[in-house]
Amino acid sequence: MDKVYISQLHVETIIGVYDFEKESKQSLYFDIEMLTDISAAAQSDDIHLAVDYAKVSERISVHTTGQPVELLETLVEQLAEIILNEFNVTQVMLRVSKPAAVSAAKTVGVEITRVKH
Repeated sequence: MDKVYISQLHVETIIGVYDFEKESKQSLYFDIEMLTDISAAAQSDDIHLAVDYAKVSERISVHTTGQPVELLETLVEQLAEIILNEFNVTQVMLRVSKPAAVSAAKTVGVEITRVKH
């Protein structure tokens, strides 16, 4: 199986459980790895047969900014479901980092892997 990935996709959004987090946007950084078979796209040189990482990136940004949630856990589950349902991938690994969440840490976050059933 082949892997298409996006590294450090930056999205500014409102997210968090505390009142002060809901007052201004915070930076989130996404790392996404998607398993798929790239052979048809490679043989035809046709973007329509590939996992278009620009479209995946846009979909992640639109969802993340359009439907605020409190927990990173909720967000990554929603995004995994979107990617598995809307793009030709069999598995997705999503890692989201929230650098401003803990002042003593460079970043904190959540990572999940989900498989299409």
